[in-house]
Amino acid sequence: MPQIGIASLGCSKNLVDSEVMLGLLTRAGYTVTDDYQEAEVLIVNTCAFIGPAKQEAIETILEMAKFKEDGRCGALVVTGCMAQRYSNELMAELPEVDAILGVHQYPQIVETLDRLRAGIRDTVREIRRTPLSTDYSYPRLITTPAHSVYLKIAEGCDRRCTFCIIPAIRGKQQSRTVDSLVREAGELACQGAVELNLISQDTTWYGKDLPDPATLPQLLRALDRVEGIRWIRPLYNHPVRFTDELIRTIADLEHVCKYIDMPLQHISDRMLTAMNRETTRREIEILLKRIRKHIPGVTLRTTFVVGFPGETDLDFETLCDFVSDTGFDRVGVFPYSLEEHT
Repeated sequence: MPQIGIASLGCSKNLVDSEVMLGLLTRAGYTVTDDYQEAEVLIVNTCAFIGPAKQEAIETILEMAKFKEDGRCGALVVTGCMAQRYSNELMAELPEVDAILGVHQYPQIVETLDRLRAGIRDTVREIRRTPLSTDYSYPRLITTPAHSVYLKIAEGCDRRCTFCIIPAIRGKQQSRTVDSLVREAGELACQGAVELNLISQDTTWYGKDLPDPATLPQLLRALDRVEGIRWIRPLYNHPVRFTDELIRTIADLEHVCKYIDMPLQHISDRMLTAMNRETTRREIEILLKRIRKHIPGVTLRTTFVVGFPGETDLDFETLCDFVSDTGFDRVGVFPYSLEEHT
């Protein structure tokens, strides 16, 4: 069977998709290589969140295409957010690409490569616009250090933050069931994982869309009982639904890290409204006080967007003063990137 090489770009959610594709391929008999020169099939799992990410994706695709001449590569496959969002443009402008799969089609990777080996180019395959069921048990080939792994608890997002294109690419939120996630966590523990990093676009909204609704506290309690797991770290928490129950759950559970990753994006009420963040400065400040009161020694991490349209010097200074006064443990700051439909 051919050797597979993959370049996974973008966020941790995309990385999990790459790991699932690799898991499906290795189960089907394909082998994986880190040496792109030796790979007979190359996959680029792309990001399209902001302009620099799209540029990186194009550059990576073109770089991989060189191995069709200088290496053993016989097929180049493009997957992920850029494939989902710009499939027609990729087909028209990059003839080097042999197949394109959107974000909801990665379970078809084995079938796609089998068709390519049979001489059938899949560049024109229709891109799905609706998510597949995320209550899956696909195999994964873990690419992070074995002790610390990602667990994707939901796909898509129901929010409409005005700076973000993700809902248009990945669709509405679709949570996995608690049973599905506990099962996968157990499998990961058997492979040596001791830390689970829970990821989604809006982690605090987990489970609300399920036919039998669940909550993040419910999921944390279930994962806390998985044998072998020592640390559980929920990431991408939105402040609006960071409830008192969630605070108590984090404080009480033995294996849930006293570490909160909560992207606030801004603190000026003008900017929060313009970004459609559904919260206010006062509500955020009250929430942070509650968290620190009930979770002693908590580590707080956040991110902000600066340069959003309409941001004034006063808005920016307000944000800087807030960061200085609040004393976050970790802060990430990103410049606004103008994108279509944002």
